[in-house]
Amino acid sequence: MGQPDRVRATREIWLHAAYELLVNEGIDAVKITALAKRLDLTRTGFYWHFTDLAALQTAIIGIWQTRNTGILVERCAMPADSLCAGLFNLIDCWIDPDLFDAPLDLAIRNWARNNTELQRLVDDADAERLNAVQTLFERFGVAPHIAHYRAMTAVLTQTGYYSMRIKESRADRAQAGCRYAEIFAGETPTKSETDDFLSRHT
Repeated sequence: MGQPDRVRATREIWLHAAYELLVNEGIDAVKITALAKRLDLTRTGFYWHFTDLAALQTAIIGIWQTRNTGILVERCAMPADSLCAGLFNLIDCWIDPDLFDAPLDLAIRNWARNNTELQRLVDDADAERLNAVQTLFERFGVAPHIAHYRAMTAVLTQTGYYSMRIKESRADRAQAGCRYAEIFAGETPTKSETDDFLSRHT
């Protein structure tokens, strides 16, 4: 194969290749030589975009922070007419892979087991996510001490889903989301809320 054109050798191409290695093989597989071989590029091309491997790793962590934690916090803060509607905004993250990247989240957590600094960032992210979900409950009158445990239940339920690698169709996951919203809220969503939620995932 000839030398790839300049469009192919973008920073995003290197990041995407690193992402694929991370989620499929773990952080130990993310090496400059392996990336260059995967992309049929030279190692020199890598250094046009990153000073070193640590800079690439930092970029991946930044994507995770923005995409997963950032979007989850935004979804919890979205306007909603009821607690169930607010929870549906959150549960969208766990159904739509464009909102929340579960494979990346799991890969980051696995990486953090052997990286103290990254584990600190994961702990900070977990605290930020939990606070966002708890705040959602409190917005609709749930007492703080109760909101905390309801938020924990919601967050741990989803973490369990991807750590156990549960396989469901998007439609089945959406139907399950209706049940979870009812359990988390302690009240039944209205038909219009349920219909609106399900329509987002058909």
